[in-house]
Amino acid sequence: MGRSGLRYLVVEGPIGVGKTTLVHRLARSLGGQVLLEDADDNPFLDRFYANPGAHGLATQLHFLLQRVAQMEALHQGDLFAPLCIADFMLAKDRLFAEINLTPAELALYHQIHDRIVQATPAPDLVVYLQAPTRVLLERIRRRGRAAEGAIDESYLERLGEAYSRFFLAYHGSPLLIVNAADLDFAHVEEHYGRLLEAILGCPSGRHYFNPGVLP
Repeated sequence: MGRSGLRYLVVEGPIGVGKTTLVHRLARSLGGQVLLEDADDNPFLDRFYANPGAHGLATQLHFLLQRVAQMEALHQGDLFAPLCIADFMLAKDRLFAEINLTPAELALYHQIHDRIVQATPAPDLVVYLQAPTRVLLERIRRRGRAAEGAIDESYLERLGEAYSRFFLAYHGSPLLIVNAADLDFAHVEEHYGRLLEAILGCPSGRHYFNPGVLP
C-alpha cells in the first residue's frame, strides 16, 4: 500500500492491548490527525465495570452516540486529508453490544443503531492488535485506571473471543493482524520500527505480523 495510499488508518483490539499508544506513535511518525475514543467521557463506564448487568445498555448507547458523532464530524470536516489515525472503528460497536447486553436490550440497541448509523468511509487499513488475556490483564493493572479496576479475566476472555470472531469475518478493508503479546512499541524502537514498516508496506487483503523473538 505504501504511505501515499493511507488516508484513514484504524488501530483496533481489546482493552489494554495498546491501541491508543500505537495511534499516537503513528501520528508522530506520519503527521496524521488523531481520532480517539473518549472512554473518560462516558459517565456510565465506572458503573458498568462494577455492575455490568445494570448499566450495560446505557454504557453501550453512550458509546454508540459518541462514535456516530465523531464519524459525522470527521466526514463533514474532511479530516481524512491527508491522514486520519483512529483507535476505534464504528463497525465493531455491535461486538461490545453482543457480549454486554441481554437479548431484549440487544434488540433495542439494534433498532437504535440501524436508525442512526449512516454509511461511513471504510478504512484504508485496519491494524488489529492481539494479545493473550493474561497480557491484557497485566497491562490494565499496570496503567492503574480506577474505572478499569473491576475488569476481570473472564470478561477479557469473552472480549478477546468476540474480537477474534469479528475479524475472522471482517473483509471491509485491508487487515494487518498483529501478535502484540511481546511487542513494546511504546519504549522499544526496534519493535515500533518493524511494526511501522509492516504497516506502511501492507498490501491489500489479510496479512499477519508475528515478530517472533525480539530483543
